[in-house]
Amino acid sequence: MNYLKIARDTLSVESLALTQLSQRLDENFNQIVELILHCQGRLVIGGIGKSGLIGKKMVATFASTGTPSFFLHPTEAFHGDLGMLKPIDIVMLISYSGETDDVNKLIPSLKNFGNKIIALTSNKYSTLARHADYVLDITVEREVCPNNLAPTTSALVTLALGDALAVSLITARNFQPADFAKYHPGGSLGRRLLCRVKDQMLTRLPIISPETNFTDCLTVMNEGRMGVALVMENSQLKGIITDGDIRRALTANGEKTLKKTAQDFMTSSPKTINQNEFLAKAEDFMKEKKIHSLVAVDDENNVVGLIEFSS
Repeated sequence: MNYLKIARDTLSVESLALTQLSQRLDENFNQIVELILHCQGRLVIGGIGKSGLIGKKMVATFASTGTPSFFLHPTEAFHGDLGMLKPIDIVMLISYSGETDDVNKLIPSLKNFGNKIIALTSNKYSTLARHADYVLDITVEREVCPNNLAPTTSALVTLALGDALAVSLITARNFQPADFAKYHPGGSLGRRLLCRVKDQMLTRLPIISPETNFTDCLTVMNEGRMGVALVMENSQLKGIITDGDIRRALTANGEKTLKKTAQDFMTSSPKTINQNEFLAKAEDFMKEKKIHSLVAVDDENNVVGLIEFSS
């Protein structure tokens, strides 16, 4: 069996569904973004089954990008969780058919509370759509599942529509990396966005002078275990020597390299960064310049450390 063909056909069908979704969007989408943007409460999302799982993912995206949000399970809502709602909250309900019983049972209570309702459904004539204040169409021609049963294409379209809303709100709020960092303090992402160069830089530096011979240069680089040496003179940074500089010197000069001094094969005027800059900026700069070591300096341009980055 050609599973590769199945995979490509699957992606082709789902890609077309996303294109059709994009083409269906109209001014109604803008109105919904504005509604959420100016909401004084929270965006509450509810759904059952796969729709519920997608709703939970939407909540995670919204909440982490500046839109307060939480998931409300429709069944649990009837057993006390409706008390989590405030009249100023906006409720987004997801049901492909628009006739999911537990979802639609929420409508009278939401209307009574005064909540605005956004429906994500494929049936504009459904109970959910008829009682919602706003409707987003998640229609697909067919599920990519061979039996046209398992929520596959429709699940992707719904998830993508959630991303489209979230990205629109990110743009509208001018949500910046510094804002993002507030909600992501843990892991490598938080480290990049919250840590500054001075928090991660190495301070025991492998330093040599311009007159240091080739052999001694290698010794310092090996002892420092950084694959780099800083060439300093009178406390001023003159250059940097990396493994790449060593290889280029040997390729160009062969055995004559052994008679060279650091100033002969160092990279002059190496790149530097202020120690107070965010680590993310340092790493992005190193990627852009295609370098693996970056010298950290203070406000007086004195060398204070070294940042290493492995791509």
